[in-house]
Amino acid sequence: MFDDLDTDRRPLVLIWEVTQACGLACRHCRADAKPARHPDELTTEEGKRLLDDAASFGDGQLVVLSGGDPLARDDLSELVSYGDDRGLRMTITPSGTQSLTPDRVEALADAGVRRMALSLDGATRESHDRFRGEESFESTLEAAEAASDAGLPLQVNTTVCAETVDELPAIRDRVRDLGTVLWSVFFLVPVGRGRVLDPIPPERAEGVMEWLHGVAESEPFGVKTTEAPFYRRVGLQSDGDEGAARRRGGITAGRGFAFVSHTGEAYPSGFLPRSAGNVRDRSIVDIYRSADLFESLREPDRLKGKCGACEFRQVCGGSRSRAFAATGDPLESDPLCPYVPEGYDGELPATLTGATEDSTGTPDAAD
Repeated sequence: MFDDLDTDRRPLVLIWEVTQACGLACRHCRADAKPARHPDELTTEEGKRLLDDAASFGDGQLVVLSGGDPLARDDLSELVSYGDDRGLRMTITPSGTQSLTPDRVEALADAGVRRMALSLDGATRESHDRFRGEESFESTLEAAEAASDAGLPLQVNTTVCAETVDELPAIRDRVRDLGTVLWSVFFLVPVGRGRVLDPIPPERAEGVMEWLHGVAESEPFGVKTTEAPFYRRVGLQSDGDEGAARRRGGITAGRGFAFVSHTGEAYPSGFLPRSAGNVRDRSIVDIYRSADLFESLREPDRLKGKCGACEFRQVCGGSRSRAFAATGDPLESDPLCPYVPEGYDGELPATLTGATEDSTGTPDAAD
């Protein structure tokens, strides 16, 4: 999937957080979203210039319009249509609110949206709505049905933390029933409101990765992880293909991935809020290709600690966002990964040195 992508030149995924406004109060929200729009959001014309620049990356650049809730912008369809006309693959991650009506979904599809991603963080109305802080479960399911009716491929995003991990098998069943093309499983990074949630311990995360590989093999939809690139390491070890460890890997923050905030700040990821410049002053293409922060994140040999010593650093590289959240240094070790390279005797993240709880295993061994 990634072998032909030169991540030094272009990202696989460019996310534009078009607004931080949202009617929900999700407990894990990276953006700490508010009901009202920020007065310094990129304007329609500034957004179009950003999309022009994004098209300079090359044919078919993937752009995700994110939030907050993108539907809070009344120029959303105009922006989608403009990006589609420029040859961009426009996708969207709306919030599951009552404003996401079938008519609105159809209008977005007509404007040129190629895929819609909806969040499902519980298998039942009670668990999902509790996690999301508002009643959104039914609206999310209705929006999924509307996407199917409009011919829009559906992606489902799920946050994994201590509160949600045991529901993963039941959420998987929902994902299957919705006719989803991709299940994107987000492993908690403690930023925004997510700082108050408890992550799962590293050994539990390892078990979840093994379980997800089984899901990917048995289900009709694809599976990807977000902020947990050691999913790839687990897969190589499970397949007995450790010789592939030096192949070029998938995407991580700044390495095949870029994020533009609602006010134009360019970050390696929305979960790594260190700005490398503002698109009002500098092209996103120039920032991605030339900014020191982005360049450093594309050099696995610059990684520190056990990530720097790991033979899987080319195909994994660890979550740079979680390393930044834990240490303030995006090149440090990912504290969620329990793998320790053979012969490594350096410092370990606190999550590993202080772990005493037996937390191995899949979400549910019976599943």
